[in-house]
Amino acid sequence: MNTSLHSSAGQTERVFVVGATGYIGKYVVRELVARGYEVVSFARGRSGIDSKTGAGETRAQLKGSEVRFGDVGSLDSLINFGIRGEHFDVVISCLTSRNGGVKDSWKIDYQATHNVLEAGKIAGVKHFVLLSAICVQKPLLEFQRAKLKFEQELMASGLIWSIVRPTAFFKSIAGQVESVKMGKPFVMFGNGELTACKPISESDLARFIADCLEDPEKKNKILPVGGPGKAISPREQGEMLFELLGRKPKFKKMPIQMFDVIIPLLSKLAKIFPKLEDKAEFARIGKYYCSESMLVLNPETGKYDADMTPSYGNDTLHDFYKRVLKEGIAGQELGEHSMF
Repeated sequence: MNTSLHSSAGQTERVFVVGATGYIGKYVVRELVARGYEVVSFARGRSGIDSKTGAGETRAQLKGSEVRFGDVGSLDSLINFGIRGEHFDVVISCLTSRNGGVKDSWKIDYQATHNVLEAGKIAGVKHFVLLSAICVQKPLLEFQRAKLKFEQELMASGLIWSIVRPTAFFKSIAGQVESVKMGKPFVMFGNGELTACKPISESDLARFIADCLEDPEKKNKILPVGGPGKAISPREQGEMLFELLGRKPKFKKMPIQMFDVIIPLLSKLAKIFPKLEDKAEFARIGKYYCSESMLVLNPETGKYDADMTPSYGNDTLHDFYKRVLKEGIAGQELGEHSMF
């Protein structure tokens, strides 16, 4: 692996990171800083869940990088307040829509990321690293279509590209930790074996993303990635939680068919009341995650394949659950992504 941080001019590589205040973005910035890159983080003036994080706190979270503020939704803002006429070697985009809503998906997952690509070209960037999602393999949702549209644009851009498609994050399967700890049952759909994933921690994923800058094997490639160990089902996640709590497993089974009633109803109502468009999309998202595995889709069999899903890193879900049961869920909140 080539671990050189120097550009052709012999200077330390400069990396422009967008989505820097997001769940993964913060860890990516810290990892790049630790590796000695010169990092500029681009962020909104107020960020985080419910926009509670101000500029001072954002600078503290992204310590070691130069934090610049602006709006990824505006190409002018990216150029004037982000790039500032300077040269950058690499762009890393960790942008993602806040909730997967229809308009928000196209606004962020496509248009804002497209803006970043255009700004990157102006800055002389040679390499663009995109944090995407493994679920775009089977695009049934707006945010997946928006991400795919940009992926295709990036591959045709003439730049070196790395498209990282992680499986589930630890936080995305931490939503029931607090309720189970308080004695409530673990909610699952069907028998809890309908889906599986290879969850990856934020720090392991950040290391993988940083590796894309240094490993020639990760350039001009779509890179699915999961965490260490075998694929795990929702039932197994619940069993692990109860085992760590020293309790007998208690499950609440929900019928996945409920979505087949909710989705058509909300879709019809949305035609009369446009404000319900996102509610219908959220129901579609709910069904998707309850029925589709976050694993590589084998093109030959059309089935999800745990063995084809690469494992990376050292952090296990077991250790993560152990920690949050002891220390609480702070920093792992789902915000607008919450389902339960």
